[in-house]
Amino acid sequence: MSDASANTGLPPVVAEVVRGTPTEEELAAAIVVVSEAYVREVAEATAPDHAPRSRWELSARGLRTPLNRAAGWNGFTG
Repeated sequence: MSDASANTGLPPVVAEVVRGTPTEEELAAAIVVVSEAYVREVAEATAPDHAPRSRWELSARGLRTPLNRAAGWNGFTG
């Protein structure tokens, strides 16, 4: 397990070599680079827990519910 996944609580990295025969050092270097890039991407892609609402959201009224076509012409009375 890399230091990046141990510190962040992310699952360990699983790698599968599909072509070539990398040395242990090359494989370890690739895992470290990919792990660090993944940790950075996760940190940057996370939305804040409380997003401030815009003035439009605060002032806009809710949309009307769709008309009930099955009710017919007298459906509005009851």
